[in-house]
Amino acid sequence: MSMMTMATRLGAALLATTAATGVLAQTEVTVWHQEQVQPRIDQFQKVIDAFNESQDEYEVVQQVQSWGNIYQKLPPAVEAGIQPDIQFTIPDFTVTVRDTGVVQPVTEFVERLDEEHGFIEQAVVPYTDDGEVWAVPVYGMIQVLWYRKDMFEAAGLDPESPPQTWDELLSAAETLTGDRTFGIGVPASKSLATDQVLYSFMAANKGQELFAEDGSVAFDTPDNVETLEFYRQLAELSPSGIGSWTWAEPQDALNAGSVAMAIEKGQYLSTFESASGRPASDLGCAPVPVSDDGERASIYYSNGAMIMTDDPDRRAGAEAFLAFVLEPENYAEFLLAEPGLFLPLTEDGATDAWKQAEALQPYQECVELMIEQSTYGKLPGFNRGTVEDAIGPIMAQNLMSQVVQRVVVGDESPADAVAWGQQQMEEALSE
Repeated sequence: MSMMTMATRLGAALLATTAATGVLAQTEVTVWHQEQVQPRIDQFQKVIDAFNESQDEYEVVQQVQSWGNIYQKLPPAVEAGIQPDIQFTIPDFTVTVRDTGVVQPVTEFVERLDEEHGFIEQAVVPYTDDGEVWAVPVYGMIQVLWYRKDMFEAAGLDPESPPQTWDELLSAAETLTGDRTFGIGVPASKSLATDQVLYSFMAANKGQELFAEDGSVAFDTPDNVETLEFYRQLAELSPSGIGSWTWAEPQDALNAGSVAMAIEKGQYLSTFESASGRPASDLGCAPVPVSDDGERASIYYSNGAMIMTDDPDRRAGAEAFLAFVLEPENYAEFLLAEPGLFLPLTEDGATDAWKQAEALQPYQECVELMIEQSTYGKLPGFNRGTVEDAIGPIMAQNLMSQVVQRVVVGDESPADAVAWGQQQMEEALSE
């Protein structure tokens, strides 16, 4: 038997074995995400295992990254050709990664998912640019006002009537501030946490757009000056250490009873009872209060998944996995990776399996509120279906929180601080 004939027969045998067993025919699909908390990793793996067991064409593998270095790590991976097939993302990260040239448009795929599940508008718009959709929306996050009902009652305030306007919020914060307690806790560090809280108040005061229709920066406005003055007043009713606060400190202070109110996303739910020692009924929630002539709004993050492979098999596997995640019977398990923080962004996603989960069941009113508030969500630079490139450096430099610091820590006037912010954003636009 010739060597050629032997090789041909061995190849045929190998193909037959592959077809019979399916072992070598599976396509591996890698997923990178930045959720480093172990319970989130474990819950993601639970969903991944269910997908892998549901079919034999693809094997999904998660690889955990860090938000601290993903901006620096991903471009070299792309250059070396070892980028993931699926990269979890937020809108401004997508703007940065698109410059690598490997992010695949997913417009038709998202349209099919939308027909089946019904995305809320706020989920898709931030990933829409140049007539295409650049990431598959996976879950949302929304800010609301959290407050301690027991502290309201002790101060003589109606715990079932939380503040709805800025005037009411200031009045309640003043009433709730005492010798050892503060009415509210707002962050004032140079951080994304401060950017987010400031923007929620900006959006509730007609300041949701950082750019005018012609693309120029539109930060220096009377409305934004008014918002910074309001933020300054809230800071005066907050603890003295807020200049270094990010996300954890307001939550810890609310749980400890040292502050009575905070603006943040839904991570407050799952740990309130264990961290505060108080019953779930003591935690209240409400929409972010609005200015006199403002409108209901708060910052909303649509967290998505970019497909970063043009290989037909790997792309098909990526789409199959993401479609599996968004099926209602699987979606609940995925969202429970962080109960309350990860919110459904599809019409059929708020299933009883999710809402009635042990961690969320005591907080049904707040769960329903966050779902409703999501439809009022805004995001700086991503509200119009087109993306301004300058939003990347603006957010990367935390320019909005630097404006807060100039007012709260540096005692600069809101008007001067906003003018400074306008100048810095214009420089970012020109780069």
